[in-house]
Amino acid sequence: MSNIAILAGDGIGPEVMNEAVKVMSVAADKFNFTLSFNKFDVGGCAIDNHGTALPNATIEGCEQAEAILFGSVGGPKWESLPPTEQPERASLLGLRGHFGLFCNMRPAQLQPAMSNLSPLRADISSAGFDILVMRELTGGIYFGEPKGRKNAGTEDEAGFDTMIYSKAEITRITKLAFEAAKKRNNKVTSIDKANVLATSQLWREVVNDVAKSYPEVSLEHMYVDNAAMQLVKNPAQFDVMLCSNLFGDILSDICAMITGSMGLLPSASLNEQGFGMYEPAGGSAPDIAGQGIANPIAQILSAALLLRYSLHQDEAATAIEKAVATALDNGNFTRDLLTAEQAHQAKSTSEMGDIICQLIKEN
Repeated sequence: MSNIAILAGDGIGPEVMNEAVKVMSVAADKFNFTLSFNKFDVGGCAIDNHGTALPNATIEGCEQAEAILFGSVGGPKWESLPPTEQPERASLLGLRGHFGLFCNMRPAQLQPAMSNLSPLRADISSAGFDILVMRELTGGIYFGEPKGRKNAGTEDEAGFDTMIYSKAEITRITKLAFEAAKKRNNKVTSIDKANVLATSQLWREVVNDVAKSYPEVSLEHMYVDNAAMQLVKNPAQFDVMLCSNLFGDILSDICAMITGSMGLLPSASLNEQGFGMYEPAGGSAPDIAGQGIANPIAQILSAALLLRYSLHQDEAATAIEKAVATALDNGNFTRDLLTAEQAHQAKSTSEMGDIICQLIKEN
């Protein structure tokens, strides 16, 4: 039996989490494995109930689990707290740090049924794309030292940040990128700025060295500015994009935008042991919480990532992803994917979950 820690959080978190758990249970039954779900408070509701966004009981519960399925946290109710105590920063950064979650995986897939939502030109979006951004999450310029400001109040006032990567940090994220490519289309595009940055020169050397152990995976290098242009010009060329923290932060948001809907995008953060936290890319959307209209697909696809990368249940993960694609192809949409004129056609949060469950059972 695999133990999953369920951290539904705030806003629409509990609603969409219910559908993800429902879908996971159906997939487990179909593919003959057993899951145990254990719920813990996190984020704003944890502040209300325990005085902190990440209680010790939640951390201990996650330590006993094989993976974490995370919902969404935060909302206006807690915005007056000091930044370090607010739900988003206190819970997410706390969990990433505690479990050493250095690898962020952000899939961005444009389903043919959704091509009209993409801001890309129709002839580009109609081809669709399926990209996985592998972002190094705990190093680089965001965490490098020294950083700060000097000569305050003078004409020489300056701010400074240090971009630094070790060979070990680059090696471990690169290995995971190649392993992920083996489960997909066997192609890695490594993103750097090796024509300017010393860190990128080391990055490229280490990536080339790791690639020797994966002869079945093709590797190309691309400067980050060109990669941004290519995502708009021809996103279908990419499979796995391997990025540093800064470059991955920027490019993953471009990928999210060109799909046309944040409500469809899952993410995962992994450590060296394969332990992971899986969450939708969107927020807690407190303005629509409790109305039963939230799109559960990003949470459901996050559950599929959990099955694939932490539990190695590839068949079940693929079944969920295919069921989501079929549901959309068949014209089943929540309110966020429809125009005002089409609103009467919208499926509720639970109806969407039920449709996906039924498709898993039938196929």
